[in-house]
Amino acid sequence: MSTASILPKVHIGEVVRNAVVFKPDNGRKRPVNSDLIVKTVAHFFSLLRERQIEHVLVGGIALLQYVEGRNTEDIDLIMTLSSLERIPELMIEDRDQDFARGRFGDLKVDVLLTSNPLFDEVRNHHTSIGKFVGQDIRCATVEGLILLKLYALPSLYRQGNFTRVGLYENDVATLIHEHDPPVEKLLDELGLYLSESDAAQVKQIVAEIQQRIRRFAAGSSQDGGNK
Repeated sequence: MSTASILPKVHIGEVVRNAVVFKPDNGRKRPVNSDLIVKTVAHFFSLLRERQIEHVLVGGIALLQYVEGRNTEDIDLIMTLSSLERIPELMIEDRDQDFARGRFGDLKVDVLLTSNPLFDEVRNHHTSIGKFVGQDIRCATVEGLILLKLYALPSLYRQGNFTRVGLYENDVATLIHEHDPPVEKLLDELGLYLSESDAAQVKQIVAEIQQRIRRFAAGSSQDGGNK
Protein backbone atom coordinates (compact mmCIF):
# COMPACT_ATOMS: atom_id res chain seq x y z
CA MET A 1 0.00 0.00 0.00
CA SER A 2 1.30 3.45 -0.89
CA THR A 3 2.08 6.06 1.71
CA ALA A 4 0.47 9.41 0.96
CA SER A 5 2.47 12.59 0.86
CA ILE A 6 2.05 14.82 3.88
CA LEU A 7 -0.79 17.07 2.82
CA PRO A 8 -3.14 19.28 4.83
CA LYS A 9 -6.33 17.54 5.95
CA VAL A 10 -9.10 17.97 3.42
CA HIS A 11 -12.30 19.75 4.44
CA ILE A 12 -14.82 18.03 2.18
CA GLY A 13 -17.53 20.65 2.57
CA GLU A 14 -15.17 23.48 1.64
CA VAL A 15 -13.86 21.61 -1.41
CA VAL A 16 -17.40 21.06 -2.71
CA ARG A 17 -18.43 24.63 -1.84
CA ASN A 18 -15.46 26.11 -3.71
CA ALA A 19 -16.16 23.97 -6.77
CA VAL A 20 -19.82 25.05 -6.86
CA VAL A 21 -19.27 28.72 -6.07
CA PHE A 22 -16.48 29.20 -8.61
CA LYS A 23 -17.99 27.09 -11.38
CA PRO A 24 -18.10 29.33 -14.49
CA ASP A 25 -21.78 28.78 -15.38
CA ASN A 26 -23.18 29.40 -11.91
CA GLY A 27 -23.88 33.02 -12.84
CA ARG A 28 -26.74 31.77 -14.96
CA LYS A 29 -28.32 29.75 -12.15
CA ARG A 30 -30.02 30.60 -8.91
CA PRO A 31 -27.71 32.04 -6.22
CA VAL A 32 -25.60 29.49 -4.37
CA ASN A 33 -25.71 29.48 -0.56
CA SER A 34 -22.13 28.52 0.22
CA ASP A 35 -22.75 28.02 3.95
CA LEU A 36 -25.63 25.66 3.19
CA ILE A 37 -23.41 23.54 0.94
CA VAL A 38 -20.94 22.97 3.78
CA LYS A 39 -23.77 22.05 6.17
CA THR A 40 -25.34 19.71 3.60
CA VAL A 41 -22.08 17.81 3.15
CA ALA A 42 -21.67 17.50 6.93
CA HIS A 43 -25.28 16.30 7.30
CA PHE A 44 -24.86 13.71 4.55
CA PHE A 45 -21.79 12.10 6.13
CA SER A 46 -23.40 12.35 9.55
CA LEU A 47 -26.34 10.27 8.31
CA LEU A 48 -23.98 7.68 6.86
CA ARG A 49 -22.21 7.38 10.23
CA GLU A 50 -25.38 7.33 12.33
CA ARG A 51 -26.94 4.58 10.22
CA GLN A 52 -23.65 2.69 9.96
CA ILE A 53 -23.97 2.66 6.18
CA GLU A 54 -20.86 1.11 4.66
CA HIS A 55 -19.26 3.30 2.00
CA VAL A 56 -15.90 3.99 0.37
CA LEU A 57 -14.98 7.48 -0.75
CA VAL A 58 -13.52 7.64 -4.26
CA GLY A 59 -13.25 10.26 -7.00
CA GLY A 60 -11.85 13.74 -6.67
CA ILE A 61 -12.26 14.05 -2.90
CA ALA A 62 -10.37 10.81 -2.24
CA LEU A 63 -7.69 11.95 -4.69
CA LEU A 64 -6.97 14.94 -2.46
CA GLN A 65 -5.69 12.55 0.22
CA TYR A 66 -2.70 11.82 -2.02
CA VAL A 67 -2.06 14.77 -4.32
CA GLU A 68 -2.94 18.42 -4.60
CA GLY A 69 -5.86 18.26 -6.96
CA ARG A 70 -8.68 20.06 -8.63
CA ASN A 71 -11.92 21.06 -6.95
CA THR A 72 -14.88 18.75 -7.36
CA GLU A 73 -18.55 19.41 -6.68
CA ASP A 74 -19.50 15.72 -6.51
CA ILE A 75 -19.25 13.16 -3.74
CA ASP A 76 -18.27 9.78 -5.21
CA LEU A 77 -18.85 6.63 -3.17
CA ILE A 78 -18.67 2.88 -3.61
CA MET A 79 -21.70 1.27 -1.97
CA THR A 80 -23.80 -1.86 -2.10
CA LEU A 81 -27.34 -1.48 -3.39
CA SER A 82 -28.71 -2.44 0.03
CA SER A 83 -26.63 0.33 1.64
CA LEU A 84 -27.87 2.85 -0.92
CA GLU A 85 -31.47 1.93 -0.13
CA ARG A 86 -30.89 2.78 3.54
CA ILE A 87 -30.50 6.47 2.74
CA PRO A 88 -33.80 7.41 1.03
CA GLU A 89 -32.96 11.11 1.50
CA LEU A 90 -30.60 10.67 -1.43
CA MET A 91 -32.94 11.29 -4.37
CA ILE A 92 -31.82 9.05 -7.25
CA GLU A 93 -32.05 10.79 -10.63
CA ASP A 94 -30.46 8.12 -12.80
CA ARG A 95 -29.39 4.52 -12.25
CA ASP A 96 -28.08 1.57 -14.21
CA GLN A 97 -26.44 -1.71 -13.26
CA ASP A 98 -23.16 -0.13 -12.12
CA PHE A 99 -23.96 3.48 -11.18
CA ALA A 100 -26.52 5.61 -9.40
CA ARG A 101 -26.58 9.39 -9.58
CA GLY A 102 -28.59 11.46 -7.18
CA ARG A 103 -28.93 14.56 -5.06
CA PHE A 104 -28.92 15.10 -1.34
CA GLY A 105 -30.39 18.57 -1.24
CA ASP A 106 -28.11 20.56 -3.54
CA LEU A 107 -25.26 18.06 -3.14
CA LYS A 108 -24.54 15.81 -6.11
CA VAL A 109 -23.68 12.23 -5.15
CA ASP A 110 -22.44 9.57 -7.58
CA VAL A 111 -22.54 5.97 -6.36
CA LEU A 112 -20.48 3.15 -7.83
CA LEU A 113 -22.44 -0.01 -7.09
CA THR A 114 -20.67 -3.18 -5.96
CA SER A 115 -22.64 -5.19 -8.51
CA ASN A 116 -19.68 -4.22 -10.70
CA PRO A 117 -16.90 -6.73 -9.81
CA LEU A 118 -14.08 -4.17 -10.03
CA PHE A 119 -15.85 -1.71 -7.74
CA ASP A 120 -16.36 -4.55 -5.27
CA GLU A 121 -12.68 -5.49 -5.58
CA VAL A 122 -11.60 -1.94 -4.76
CA ARG A 123 -14.00 -1.86 -1.80
CA ASN A 124 -12.61 -5.10 -0.40
CA HIS A 125 -8.89 -4.80 -1.14
CA HIS A 126 -7.87 -1.23 -1.93
CA THR A 127 -9.05 1.03 0.89
CA SER A 128 -7.60 2.81 3.91
CA ILE A 129 -8.85 5.27 6.50
CA GLY A 130 -8.55 8.83 5.26
CA LYS A 131 -8.04 11.65 7.75
CA PHE A 132 -10.35 14.51 6.78
CA VAL A 133 -11.17 17.64 8.75
CA GLY A 134 -13.54 16.60 11.52
CA GLN A 135 -13.90 12.96 10.50
CA ASP A 136 -12.19 9.78 9.38
CA ILE A 137 -13.58 8.17 6.24
CA ARG A 138 -12.75 4.93 4.52
CA CYS A 139 -11.46 5.85 1.08
CA ALA A 140 -9.73 4.27 -1.90
CA THR A 141 -5.95 3.92 -1.81
CA VAL A 142 -3.66 5.22 -4.55
CA GLU A 143 -3.88 1.81 -6.20
CA GLY A 144 -7.66 1.75 -5.92
CA LEU A 145 -8.03 5.16 -7.53
CA ILE A 146 -5.71 4.21 -10.39
CA LEU A 147 -7.72 1.03 -11.03
CA LEU A 148 -11.00 2.97 -11.11
CA LYS A 149 -9.74 5.73 -13.39
CA LEU A 150 -8.04 3.38 -15.84
CA TYR A 151 -11.14 1.19 -15.90
CA ALA A 152 -13.25 4.19 -16.94
CA LEU A 153 -10.98 5.43 -19.73
CA PRO A 154 -11.96 3.08 -22.60
CA SER A 155 -15.62 3.98 -22.11
CA LEU A 156 -14.80 7.70 -21.99
CA TYR A 157 -12.88 7.37 -25.26
CA ARG A 158 -15.85 5.64 -26.89
CA GLN A 159 -18.10 8.45 -25.66
CA GLY A 160 -15.76 11.04 -27.13
CA ASN A 161 -15.55 12.77 -23.74
CA PHE A 162 -12.26 14.57 -24.33
CA THR A 163 -12.44 16.71 -21.19
CA ARG A 164 -12.91 13.80 -18.79
CA VAL A 165 -10.31 11.70 -20.61
CA GLY A 166 -7.79 14.48 -20.04
CA LEU A 167 -8.72 14.82 -16.36
CA TYR A 168 -8.58 11.08 -15.68
CA GLU A 169 -5.29 10.58 -17.51
CA ASN A 170 -3.77 13.50 -15.62
CA ASP A 171 -5.01 12.08 -12.31
CA VAL A 172 -3.40 8.72 -13.11
CA ALA A 173 -0.16 10.37 -14.22
CA THR A 174 0.02 12.45 -11.04
CA LEU A 175 -0.64 9.46 -8.78
CA ILE A 176 2.01 7.36 -10.56
CA HIS A 177 4.54 10.19 -10.47
CA GLU A 178 3.99 11.03 -6.81
CA HIS A 179 3.63 7.51 -5.37
CA ASP A 180 5.34 5.05 -7.74
CA PRO A 181 2.73 2.27 -7.33
CA PRO A 182 3.26 -1.24 -8.80
CA VAL A 183 1.90 -0.37 -12.23
CA GLU A 184 2.42 -3.72 -13.93
CA LYS A 185 0.70 -5.53 -11.08
CA LEU A 186 -2.24 -3.13 -11.30
CA LEU A 187 -2.52 -3.65 -15.06
CA ASP A 188 -2.59 -7.42 -14.54
CA GLU A 189 -5.33 -7.01 -11.93
CA LEU A 190 -7.33 -4.64 -14.10
CA GLY A 191 -7.11 -7.04 -17.03
CA LEU A 192 -9.38 -9.42 -15.16
CA TYR A 193 -12.23 -6.89 -15.47
CA LEU A 194 -11.73 -5.58 -19.02
CA SER A 195 -12.19 -6.98 -22.49
CA GLU A 196 -8.99 -7.88 -24.33
CA SER A 197 -9.23 -4.80 -26.56
CA ASP A 198 -9.92 -2.44 -23.62
CA ALA A 199 -7.04 -3.95 -21.65
CA ALA A 200 -4.70 -3.37 -24.60
CA GLN A 201 -5.89 0.24 -24.88
CA VAL A 202 -5.31 0.84 -21.18
CA LYS A 203 -1.78 -0.60 -21.41
CA GLN A 204 -1.04 1.79 -24.27
CA ILE A 205 -2.41 4.74 -22.25
CA VAL A 206 -0.22 3.80 -19.27
CA ALA A 207 2.85 3.40 -21.50
CA GLU A 208 2.28 6.93 -22.84
CA ILE A 209 1.85 8.26 -19.29
CA GLN A 210 5.08 6.58 -18.18
CA GLN A 211 6.86 8.09 -21.18
CA ARG A 212 5.60 11.54 -20.17
CA ILE A 213 6.88 10.99 -16.64
CA ARG A 214 10.32 9.98 -17.97
CA ARG A 215 10.44 13.08 -20.18
CA PHE A 216 9.50 15.22 -17.20
CA ALA A 217 12.18 13.63 -15.05
CA ALA A 218 14.78 14.14 -17.77
CA GLY A 219 13.78 17.77 -18.20
CA SER A 220 13.90 18.39 -14.47
CA SER A 221 17.38 16.86 -14.26
CA GLN A 222 18.64 19.07 -17.08
CA ASP A 223 17.19 22.21 -15.47
CA GLY A 224 18.80 21.28 -12.18
CA GLY A 225 22.16 20.80 -13.83
CA ASN A 226 22.00 24.20 -15.52
CA LYS A 227 21.47 26.10 -12.28
